[in-house]
Amino acid sequence: MSEAILQTETQAPPLLAKLAGLIPGIALLAAVGLLGKITEQTINGYCKAHQIIFPNIEYVLWSILIGMVIANVTRIPALFQAGIATYEFWLKVGIVLLGSRFVLGDVLKLGGISLILVVVEIAGSLVLMLWLGRLFGLKPKLTSLLAVGTSVCGVSAIIAAQAAIDADDEDSALAISAILALGAFALFAFPVIGHFLHMSDHSFGVWTGLAVDNTAETIAAGAIYSDTAGKIAILVKTARNAMIGFVVLGFAIQGARHGLTGEVKNRTAFLVAKFPRFVLGFLAISLLLSIHAFSKGQVAVLANLSRWAFLLTFAGIGLRMNFRQLFRQGLRPFAVGALGEVLIAFLTLGLVIGANAIWKI
Repeated sequence: MSEAILQTETQAPPLLAKLAGLIPGIALLAAVGLLGKITEQTINGYCKAHQIIFPNIEYVLWSILIGMVIANVTRIPALFQAGIATYEFWLKVGIVLLGSRFVLGDVLKLGGISLILVVVEIAGSLVLMLWLGRLFGLKPKLTSLLAVGTSVCGVSAIIAAQAAIDADDEDSALAISAILALGAFALFAFPVIGHFLHMSDHSFGVWTGLAVDNTAETIAAGAIYSDTAGKIAILVKTARNAMIGFVVLGFAIQGARHGLTGEVKNRTAFLVAKFPRFVLGFLAISLLLSIHAFSKGQVAVLANLSRWAFLLTFAGIGLRMNFRQLFRQGLRPFAVGALGEVLIAFLTLGLVIGANAIWKI
């Protein structure tokens, strides 16, 4: 008994120290996010008071821009890095809590056509990126990582696939750098294109959910366009994220057949291990909302907590965009990724416009 107590006591300080090490970075996320919110309110209030015509720029974009300036103009001390890296955790928390804004019927209203578009996007992106990788002479495993990242869910998919196909850390770093840089471009380009084409909130949300890789950038691009577009983008992106296990399993099996990876012994266990848990959390909260398990006050609290989690997420997107580090990795993966992303954007845009014209999605 005394040995167990002693062991617990010796383990507690490192855990507390680790948690304490996150505080500076999380505080910076909160400060940048709040500064973005204050900037939005100040500019909008000033323009309204002085009758100045100025576009309503959401705090989402201000938070990202402020974070980008900090990341690229200054050298962020190492003290903050661990806390900044938690932005992906806040992203998943935000998505789970966002289930409080969707009854299960809303999720099902996404529609069979939109889900078919998700499958078409994943299949088309995989084929296109694998072909471009071979065309540009990239290593097979780097090509596979780029294909998984662009077809499913960006960085998370790359990390999941790295272990499954025994890829090198260098290949993973190259693929992640390309995806992050291209995600930054899509974040600003998609809303501009959407407004130029006068896309509806629903159509833009579906397009963003299909075409933008990283979940964080997908949510941000949709939210910049409109609240409704952001909600639709999350639903479509969640459907894409749910496919990660199947896509990574396919690459693992293919690698095993060619002697590049170990054999997958239990496919069901593999799928369970790779399935994103936050998708289940989102659906669980949505189900509880649908059966009226929450009061109106509780729903309001959950929705507000979701917004706070996303505020930290958007700040983290900007603070993680250090373009000097991203482009230091080499140009060929960026060239393949950029060409693939442009083609995928046009492909999915055509799919959404066509589906909207025929079925009014």
